[in-house]
Parts: sequence; structure tokens; C-alpha cells
Amino acid sequence: SSSWFISCMRKADKNKDNKMTLKELKHFLRQVNIEVDDTYVEEIFKKCDTSNSGTLEDLEIEEFYSLLTKREEIDVIYAKYAKTEGEMSARDLLDFLLNEQREQATIESALKLIEKHELDEAAKQKKCMTKDGFVMYLNQEDGCIFNPAHSPVYQDMSQPLNHYFISSSHNTYLMEDQLKGPSSTEAYVKALMKSCRCVELDCWDGPNGEPIIYHGYTLTSKILFKDVIRAIKDYAFKTSPYPVILSLENHCTVEQQQLMAHHLIDILGSALVTKPLGDTMPANLPSPEELKGKFLVKGKRLNKLDAMFSNNNTTVEEDSVSEEDEAVDCKENDQKAKAKKAKIKLAKELSDIVIYCKSVHFGGFEHARDNQSFYEMSSLKESKAFQLADASATAFIHHNMDKLTRIYPAGSRTDSSNYNPVPMWNVGCQIVVALNFQTNTKEMHLNQGRFLPNGFCGYILKPEFQRSPSSQFNPQSLTEGPWLQKKVLHVLVISAQQLPKLNKDKQNSIVDPLVKVEIQGVAADNDKKTTHHIENNGFNPTWNTKFEFPISVPELALLRFVVEDHDSASQNDYIGQYCLPLTSVRNGYRHVPLLTKRGDIIPSAGLFVHIMLMDQK
Repeated sequence: SSSWFISCMRKADKNKDNKMTLKELKHFLRQVNIEVDDTYVEEIFKKCDTSNSGTLEDLEIEEFYSLLTKREEIDVIYAKYAKTEGEMSARDLLDFLLNEQREQATIESALKLIEKHELDEAAKQKKCMTKDGFVMYLNQEDGCIFNPAHSPVYQDMSQPLNHYFISSSHNTYLMEDQLKGPSSTEAYVKALMKSCRCVELDCWDGPNGEPIIYHGYTLTSKILFKDVIRAIKDYAFKTSPYPVILSLENHCTVEQQQLMAHHLIDILGSALVTKPLGDTMPANLPSPEELKGKFLVKGKRLNKLDAMFSNNNTTVEEDSVSEEDEAVDCKENDQKAKAKKAKIKLAKELSDIVIYCKSVHFGGFEHARDNQSFYEMSSLKESKAFQLADASATAFIHHNMDKLTRIYPAGSRTDSSNYNPVPMWNVGCQIVVALNFQTNTKEMHLNQGRFLPNGFCGYILKPEFQRSPSSQFNPQSLTEGPWLQKKVLHVLVISAQQLPKLNKDKQNSIVDPLVKVEIQGVAADNDKKTTHHIENNGFNPTWNTKFEFPISVPELALLRFVVEDHDSASQNDYIGQYCLPLTSVRNGYRHVPLLTKRGDIIPSAGLFVHIMLMDQK
């Protein structure tokens, strides 16, 4: 089946000498869209150049191609379905799609796949798929574990804002190597470009009367508030059209607060929400759809929102509000009690542009039910939030049915660890902030996986049982209800391809890979299983290891694959990972892309697995 390869190659052979140098080969592979790691091409080239001439001739070229594309595990699958003179007809391919991939396929969709992935023109004419075409299909989006139907925005975006999980682990994208580098407007840009929809602005009085922003923990470089707002305006909606929440952490004097309000209004213009959307006092939060292209300011407000609709000016206005709990957290000392009662003077101009996200102190679920309006939101410290999630999960879920809740990491986490966002999503919290930016850890990967579907737009609609007022869902004690859909996930970890070498300098830098498969969801579903490791093979290690995971609440579960380099003496090294919601996983033989620690795709590397999500008998 390598004839197409040889004939293309002849065309690429610039000087028609039937010889290919390494450079010509690399260029050619790029042209035919075969993604392969340079070091592997070099190794295979050396193996095939038996004459040590520095070029490959006819038979050596064929040998090179078969070594490069050898996938014994795919040969077996292909042979089983290629029933038409040794090749796969459209009908054979359809059988494969229906029986193995469990897809709603038709003969038309099978023909489309041949048209799209087959490389051999002769086979294309016959409407057949060669083994090469089949490998191509499995390695591209059509063969990916992630359901491409979930790639665009596919959820209902017209529900109130608090019915969505909102991507808000912004600073997380300032990685180790950027800490010393660019000023932090860069951090905001990076976060917004990754569809983060809630960013935090730590505002302090600056010189020349201009408010400044700087991050307490890392960058000492201080940047102007107005420069950050300009950067945010430029990049906010490049990857997602849905609203961005500007969470103000305000430490400024009244004068500089007035300037903050001026900059927000002046720079953001009509994109800034400065009054409720309708002409009457709303009863719940607007939807992401209604707020497309808009900015919401989260901060303190001196009075109730209803004041905007009442003509008599007798509405009580205070001139100061109690200080944000978070600011207090940072002063871990004896004055804590005093600080808690500290009042800050709030500029009316800044107070007036806080519409849908008014920060209020959390006084317990009952207090909130009786006193808190839908536009008033609380921020809870992780320890407090986890405590509440353990003790009164159902009340927490109901609180989040008509209000927003933001969870922030403990001030004590100076080691840059992150808290696990999953238990917070389980109780319906929308703004789960992972603030610690030095490390891109498992928690960040879970966050990236959660927001992967729905157009990667930064909003994911919560399951119905976290939105419906009659719901009695409790992630701790799983009673009968619409959330309970018992399933068994069968995962066969077959093989991996072209895993990157971790240490280019070490002679023995060939990896000893193993694969971890884990489920993160409600406590009952959390589980992790690990394959054996394979000595010295990053090119095409094969495990063929089967795992089974019982699942109770699939709608809250995330599936994560991690590939590590086994090390008996010390901690295993990270090679790559991929995480996605169980609801976006496709059955059958699937390619799993692998991402770096920072969340970028590792070109040409991947896992090959077989997945079956079955109802529990």
C-alpha cells in the first residue's frame, strides 16, 4: 500500500536521482501531512540507510515508509473489516463505524471519510480505503476520542448566567518561564485568549493619581489600571463572544476609585454594562446570549439595584462598605478581628457601575435565602467552601440555582498548588478560581477539560439536576434521581505513538512510558488505574491493558489520561495528558491527543485506546 507514497515521493525528488536525503524526506513528510517527530525520522533514516550513503534509494525508501507507519494494532482491526479484495470498501467502512465506533453513520458519511482521508488516488477512484487512509482517519478529528459535535457552541446559551460553570482560572496561564518576563498585561491577554471569562484586578493607589495593578505573589512590576483595561478590551472577545466579568479587588482611595470608574466607562464604552438590561427591575441574571460582547464589573455597591428604578431619592445610600473578606485573609495576624470590621469608603461612580455582580459577605445559606438578591454574590475561601460542600451540599446547590458563588484559594497556598475544582462544580459553584499561576497542575488540566466542549467559549451549562428547584441531588449521598445513570466505562489502553523525549541531552533519554486513566466526578466515581511501564520505547509502546470504571453520575464526570515516564528511583516524569468530560467521550477505537503541562498540543504524539460506555446491568 506504499505505492502512493513512492509515487508522490518521485514527484518530490527535485533532482530526479531517485535518492532522498534526510532534508528532502522531512520536507516531503510535511507536504503529505504526515506528522512525525524529527528525532524519529532521523533514527528510522539511519536504520534504513544500510549503504551509509546519506541518502535512501528505492527499496530503502519503501523500508523507511513501512517502519514509519507500522501499526500492528491497526493492521489487526483493518484486516477484520477489509473484506473487499483486501481493502475496505465504503460498505466495509460503514460496518466498522456502526459496529466498533457505535456512530450514527450512513453510507454517505463513509464515502465522505474516504474522500477526506484516503491518500491513494486509485483507491479513492474505487471508493475504497487503504490501510494508510484508515490510519490517517484514526489519527485525525474523525477518529478522536472527543466528540466533534461538541466542538462548536452546542448548548443552550439563553439561561441565566448562574446556570453555567464559568471559566475563571485566569492567572494560571503565567507559566514558570513567564514569571520573570513580560509585564502582567500579558497574563490577562493569555487568559482571555484561553477563553477565561472572569479576571481579577488587584487595584492599588499609584503615583501621579493613577491607579495601578499588581499581583501580590509574583510580578513585582506594577502596571497601570488603564493599560490593563485597554488590553482586556482588545482581547476579551477574540476566542469567545460571551461576557467577561471584571472582578475588582479594590484597595484604592476614593479619588483613584473615581478614576477607575472613568477609565472603565471611557475605554470599554458601550461594551460595559452600566445599568440593568430591561426597563424594569429584573428578577434574575441575564444570559450569556444577552450579554454577548459585554463586560460586567464585580465589586462593592453602596445600595440596592432597585434604586435605579425608584424615582424617590429616599433609598438608603451608605458611604462606606465593609472590606472584602479576601483582603482580610492576607493580613493573617492579630488585627484580624479589627480588620474584619474595617470599612472602606467607596466612590459612588464606581459603585454605580456594579450591576449584576455586587459583592456581599456570605452569612450562611438561610441568611442568603432571606436577604440576598440574585445579583448579590459571595466569594468563599476554599476551606470554608469545602466545609459547606461536605456538610450541606444540597443547600449549596440550591443557593447556586439563583445566585453566583466564587471560590478563591487559601492565602496559605504560597506553594502555588491549586485546590481541586471538581467538588466545587459538584455543588454547582460557577466561578471556581485557581489563582496559583506558577504550576500547571492536574487541577488546571481538569479545568481545561471541563471547558473543552461548547466551543471552548468559557461557559458550560450545568446539568439539569443542578438547575431545577425541585432537585434533591446530593453529590455525597447518591439517592435515586435523574442524576443517577449507572454506567460502566470500559477502557482498553492499546498503544502510544511518538512520545517526546524528555531530556534531549541524556544519552538514555528514551522513555519508559506508563498510562494512568482517571475519573474525577462525584466522590463515588473518583478512581485511578495505571498500566505497567514499557522499557525504552517512546515510539510505539503497546500495553493492551483493560480497565473498568463504574460510574454513577456521568454528567459530572471527567475522564483524564496521563502518560508518565516510569522512574523507580524518583517521581515519575510527566510526558503528556488529555482530559475531557465523560459526556463528550466517543465509543470505539479512538486517538487521544496529548498536551504539554501548559496545555499545548504535542504534535504527532498520541494514545490509541478502545472505549465502551455501557449501561450498568
